[in-house]
Amino acid sequence: MHQYILGATQLESSFAEKDLGVPVDTKLKISHQCALVAKKANGILGCIRQSVASRSSEVILPLYSALVRPHLECWVQFWAPWYKRDMDILERVQQRATKMMKGLEHLSYEERLRKLGTVEHGKEKARGDLINVYKYR
Repeated sequence: MHQYILGATQLESSFAEKDLGVPVDTKLKISHQCALVAKKANGILGCIRQSVASRSSEVILPLYSALVRPHLECWVQFWAPWYKRDMDILERVQQRATKMMKGLEHLSYEERLRKLGTVEHGKEKARGDLINVYKYR
């Protein structure tokens, strides 16, 4: 670690800096930001759970799609988590949301996604990449 001096005072060193609202550490890992995104999405999902009496998929799914999913998709599409553990953290938010829906809680995660007609975030990114490649072909 380097020591920096401004005038007569020594500046404190930092292991992470915020650039455009995204904390990046000295090793350029963005796992911390991924955890913050998941925390925010889980908080919004908790607010939905507490404030909405109905647990039907007709009510929960539009709320999830409008309020929670944009946070996760923005992160997955533009920052592309490097590590599987980061992707799993984001995927757990969607797992929690699908478990909230009445009649789906006893099914496996893949079956819940199939019934709702949606896909995992990682597969959605791959699909979007393939569509873009086809566009520019």
